[in-house]
Amino acid sequence: MSTTTVSYAIEHLDTLTLIDFLEDKALPIEDVRAIYDAFKDDKQLVGQVAMNLSLRTSVYEREKEYSPIMVALLIDISQNPIDMGARWAVAKNPHTPVEVLRHLANDTINLVRALVATNPSTPSDVLEKFFSDEKIVRDGLSGNPNTPPKLLKILVDDNDKMVRMRLAENRAAPREIIESLLKDNDIDVTKAAQANLDATK
Repeated sequence: MSTTTVSYAIEHLDTLTLIDFLEDKALPIEDVRAIYDAFKDDKQLVGQVAMNLSLRTSVYEREKEYSPIMVALLIDISQNPIDMGARWAVAKNPHTPVEVLRHLANDTINLVRALVATNPSTPSDVLEKFFSDEKIVRDGLSGNPNTPPKLLKILVDDNDKMVRMRLAENRAAPREIIESLLKDNDIDVTKAAQANLDATK
């Protein structure tokens, strides 16, 4: 996929072709930026740019795809009123700057706050405030490597199996917390805890 092809689609306002391009996470980030700059008032394309950024990044490979262009796009999308729904992609992206995550931590939409709670770049002081938030937000804390251990100790006894499961898989959780989950009454949780312990030997 050449830059010329993307440029041609931008010049001819061929939004359907541009949406197709953005579905490819291998699209050069420079082209993603060019599309966004040309169509930042188009809700559908802004949402598609946000989706592209989400597809190309992984919390498990936090350094992959990092670039100043990526960071600039995340900041722009977080402030773009044309598609407020695109904020979810910014909230979950590990390359989102801390100051943007701090801002999104106060978002009125609970899903956005919940994704900030799961973001490994979110600082521990923000995560601590989330503990008193509603359940969908609080639940995201169990898998976050930055969640303070004192909060993880409370989540060990959470009624939600998935909360305990994410905690069991959390590689940053203190060993004693993972060991306590070996006695969990759900076999999937105990298996996840054992796998975590085996991986850190």
